[in-house]
Amino acid sequence: MYYPAFDRLEIAEIASLPLLPDEVRLRVAACGLCGSELETFKNRSPRRTPPLVMGHEFCGVIVESGAAVCDWRPGARVVSNSLVPCSRCVRCRRGDTHLCADRQIFGMHRPGAFAEFVNVPARCLIPWPAGLPAEAAALAEPLANGIHVVNLTRHLPAATALVIGAGPIGLFCLQALQVLRGTRVFVADLSPERLAVARRLGAARVINPREEDVADILRAATAGEGADLSVDAVGSAITKRTSLEALRPGGASVWIGLHENTLPVDTYGITLPEKQVLGTYAAKIDELRQALNLMASGQVETLSWVQRFELKDAVPAFHRMLAAQGADLKAVICP
Repeated sequence: MYYPAFDRLEIAEIASLPLLPDEVRLRVAACGLCGSELETFKNRSPRRTPPLVMGHEFCGVIVESGAAVCDWRPGARVVSNSLVPCSRCVRCRRGDTHLCADRQIFGMHRPGAFAEFVNVPARCLIPWPAGLPAEAAALAEPLANGIHVVNLTRHLPAATALVIGAGPIGLFCLQALQVLRGTRVFVADLSPERLAVARRLGAARVINPREEDVADILRAATAGEGADLSVDAVGSAITKRTSLEALRPGGASVWIGLHENTLPVDTYGITLPEKQVLGTYAAKIDELRQALNLMASGQVETLSWVQRFELKDAVPAFHRMLAAQGADLKAVICP
């Protein structure tokens, strides 16, 4: 699926780039359609400037290896990280490879995986567990984002949490908190269909902000205190404010959604009750491995709320997810 210009998507034949010595060529098995791609297309964002092939959540089978690749051979089933770190900068050397100063992101800085084939540096690859369907393996990257949220907040108690937004990232944060920390998770969203999925996945309670006050419910459920942790997986001004209002003193809010960039902030409401605000971006490759293990062991559920589309249907699938009607939650493109 080619993004040739703003407001346009099409199926097109594009010549493959030459394979560099440290790269492999993957035949793509599945590639998830991320909300960040929907948002940047909708808003003509300069973060993804056409012409471009998008797609950064993917798995596949190696069909060719570069001359310098020793660890991977054709036929290997693999999952790729969404970004390519330089492995040299100060951030990479201290272990923050996901924050690499010179990172390249598939479908943004280099061709992505909404295609039959994609070139991938071998250092970005991990094994695809046997028996795990392609549609699930491709979603290790967004699940790893949820695991990263858990790891960022290990320093805090997390008996009760609020996740705002029952889209794919919110649902993965819900499951990561439940599985890795045993947290009682409340989920807020405006969509009854999405709330139904969150309830099925084990949410302690689902909340529609049109009908109930989110912060009041969290306080009522915690003896007047509020949530230990909140996750804003929407990123609008109102959801960021709600993520802070629903917190107990000393709690932390993690902002992962990117819907809006600026907002007025009640700084006294952060400073005086000593609340923390954490940004989060992407995930480390060890968290990607952990995501695959959780899915392969059946601890995280994916396939019941994901829709599969062939590559030839990728453009209407993209527009369908852009409209986000009813139970349309997550599309995976399978070439």
